[in-house]
Amino acid sequence: MRVSSSTAAAADVAADTVVVGLIEGEGVPHDVGDGVLAALVASGEARSAPRSLAVTHAGGRRWILVGLGKRESLDGEGIRVAAAVAHGRARELGTRTLCWELPHRARELHPARAVVEGTLLAAYRFDAFKSSRKSEEADDDGGIAELIVSDHSDQTDAVARAAVVAEAVNAARDLQNTPANAMTPTALGRRAQALAAAHDTLTCEVEGRDGIVRRGMGAFAAVAAGTDEEPALITLRYEPTSGAADGTPVLGFVGKGVTFDAGGISIKPSSGMADMKYDMSGAAAVIEALGAIAALQLPIRVVGVVGATENLLGPRAMKPGDVVTSAAGLTIQIDNTDAEGRLVLADCLHHARDLGAERLVDLATLTGAIYSALGRLYSGYWADGEAWGAELAAAAEDAGELIWRMPLHERYAELIKGATADLTNLAPLRTGAPNTAAEFLHRFTGDLPWVHLDICGTAWDSGRPYAPKGGTGVGVRTLVALAERSSSASMRDQASADAAAS
Repeated sequence: MRVSSSTAAAADVAADTVVVGLIEGEGVPHDVGDGVLAALVASGEARSAPRSLAVTHAGGRRWILVGLGKRESLDGEGIRVAAAVAHGRARELGTRTLCWELPHRARELHPARAVVEGTLLAAYRFDAFKSSRKSEEADDDGGIAELIVSDHSDQTDAVARAAVVAEAVNAARDLQNTPANAMTPTALGRRAQALAAAHDTLTCEVEGRDGIVRRGMGAFAAVAAGTDEEPALITLRYEPTSGAADGTPVLGFVGKGVTFDAGGISIKPSSGMADMKYDMSGAAAVIEALGAIAALQLPIRVVGVVGATENLLGPRAMKPGDVVTSAAGLTIQIDNTDAEGRLVLADCLHHARDLGAERLVDLATLTGAIYSALGRLYSGYWADGEAWGAELAAAAEDAGELIWRMPLHERYAELIKGATADLTNLAPLRTGAPNTAAEFLHRFTGDLPWVHLDICGTAWDSGRPYAPKGGTGVGVRTLVALAERSSSASMRDQASADAAAS
């Protein structure tokens, strides 16, 4: 879908359908014809209740009125949802060029960003493996071809930025939704390499089983031992052309990339196992966020590390009771082979530190227990370092992704002490599983500021109008916003230092 902005009034934009948001008690911002839109409101057909829709015709085009609710309750997510439901109705009506008139007096909500994201995310379809795809492409399926954002002020930059981020989210959803026989660790590495080839500021290195073993990544290698599929240690580096400001920390994004998780010898129940292709959602978020950061040319250095493998049963698979040695030198007893994600991340976090990362964020579909605790609404996060945790929380708020802080505590850390090794990969049952998993990862972050995001509940089937089923691409928006905030904060600090020196 092409995306652009215009300072012309919505009625003057070359679109066959225009969307106008209704805020409770405020009426129609700009009417058309002989008060056609106001009449639709007066009749009760068009309402300000969130997600309500009404359609009319005036001036040779369709008008969709969508409810936004009360102004005091309106936020970016409300606009994002309104854009998604309006897109669905517009598509049903055969719209080819859609124009959105942005809500007035809502600058702080980033309405242009929300409208573009809601529309593009709602337009997402995953049909790569459907035999009808080629014939549909030939016949043109009637999807919306263009989105125009209309506002009194120039929204070019905001619209362009939102389009890049939304496309990155949808690309992450493609990775999540692709069947595991096609989305292998090798295929995941190829996607990272393709992004690096598209951006001069991005480089990629992919190492296989031999390289993982050579680096002493015994924990990662143990997970990969059960599959014949070649694992992949994927390293992406982003170096901005203009250079980062002095003092700007190197960000380290680390993603769990288990492309299929059967649980290993501690095999999962068969119910729901088909969805275990999405156990690489953290990796998808890291890879596509790096692509978006490169496309946006943000002035900050970022290292992305992904550990990609399958977790299967095989003659060389790790066994309950085994002891392995991580790259950090800590020994780990394997008490459950289905607690494999933390093993992969342990070595990847250590690798990110070796590569010079100074602030760490890891994303993983790590524990089903976080889904039990927070459902599909919030991702849980743990932070070592108040300032860095607050920065991540602010980035998530900017991005419109909900996260909820969970505790780190020395008594949780006690529960991961091993009997025959330094650590166990699984604490006793029903003892705060998401927290003990976070404490396990904490042992591999050194003294660096670090945040862990458990996205097990939010990565799949969110039920939101713009991502109802399948992969959600969660984390991409937050990582990009975090990179933006980190670069801006460092640049402000540098400017202040320069001013004080002069």
